[in-house]
Amino acid sequence: MIHHSDRGVQYASQDYRAVLSAAGITASMSRKADCYDNAPMESFFHTLKTELVHHRDYKTRAEAQCDVFAYIEGFYNRVRLHSAIGYIAPIRMELKAA
Repeated sequence: MIHHSDRGVQYASQDYRAVLSAAGITASMSRKADCYDNAPMESFFHTLKTELVHHRDYKTRAEAQCDVFAYIEGFYNRVRLHSAIGYIAPIRMELKAA
């Protein structure tokens, strides 16, 4: 697992990075003064929240995990059109490239 963050002091602290390391998580940070490093993930999480999560009331973490997985694998990667790749679904782009 990779944990990506900005260069905030809380994420750069030695204690925080030690906790990540102890859990087997690799820390990743944006480059200094490069606000675009994390832009694709921020865009994805915005889409996930506005298209799915904010419209649901999850009773359990497992329920949320199943719903998010179904959204990503069943809709986002296979059906949803993406402007960055010419308004086609990622799966179609992969098939075209194969």
